[in-house]
Amino acid sequence: MKQDEKKPIDTEQQITSPQNREQQADVEQIEAVSPWKDAFRQLRKNRFAVAGLIIIIFFIILAIVAPLLTSYSYHEQNLANRLQPPSGEHWMGTDDLGRDIFTRIAYGARVSLQVGFFAVIGALVFGTFLGIIAGYFGRWVDMIISRIFDILLAFPSILLAIAIVAILGASLQNALIAIAIINIPIFGRIVRSRVISLRAEEYIMAAKAQGMKNGRIIFHHILPNSITPIIVQSTLGFGTAILEAAALGFLGLGAQPPTPEWGQMLASSREFIQLAPWTLVMPGLSIMLVVLGFNLVGDGLRDVLDPKMRN
Repeated sequence: MKQDEKKPIDTEQQITSPQNREQQADVEQIEAVSPWKDAFRQLRKNRFAVAGLIIIIFFIILAIVAPLLTSYSYHEQNLANRLQPPSGEHWMGTDDLGRDIFTRIAYGARVSLQVGFFAVIGALVFGTFLGIIAGYFGRWVDMIISRIFDILLAFPSILLAIAIVAILGASLQNALIAIAIINIPIFGRIVRSRVISLRAEEYIMAAKAQGMKNGRIIFHHILPNSITPIIVQSTLGFGTAILEAAALGFLGLGAQPPTPEWGQMLASSREFIQLAPWTLVMPGLSIMLVVLGFNLVGDGLRDVLDPKMRN
């Protein structure tokens, strides 16, 4: 009897077997997960970042629904109820002018979050622009912009903000401008260092060799690959901007009465720290929680988005 000849292995059949198809599907599914989705999954596992996000969301909701949570006016005075301790009628007590502190805290969240948002957006836009120009073109352009950054960073940030507001005049808008200006070099230096490392990459050199214009290289290659440190710094910058706005308000250079700004509330209550400590504790606690929330989220994003931190 002739021995049965071994049939050659059908490679196509082997590749398309059920087991291989499942493995191939798993690989395709893993590849389909974008880096941002993977970063979000990693961020959800960070308990501190989640706690910070909950704090931020709480104050955002508080600022939005403030008129629905209280029937009091944030500027209406009632001297008969001045310095009342926390109670069922006034959850956080009243200040020296009889105004409900919870109402002023809720409306003050709007002021602080708006200052943080617009100050960070302004610093981000101008700082990113200057950082890209300095890092990409180099030479004398880099030298001039870098020296401007060095001059701004040579001054303590709060002193520079005070000087700018003193020149422009004490108001919430001018405080916002001052906070944005003192944060521009921070964004600029971060973006500049990132661009310097990117411009030496092979794909950037290949794009230049193909005759691609500088504007297209910047917007299609440089900027998208620089977005990670910008996001991290923006999140951390929110907390810093809110803290600086509170400092300017405490010194009387930010929001002016009767605007319910947390720093200004601290300044007006410091004389009653022994008689009515709740007037000082409530706005101070609000500032601490918001800044803590943004710092926790920023640290979590840095751990997730920075490959060196993840390794």
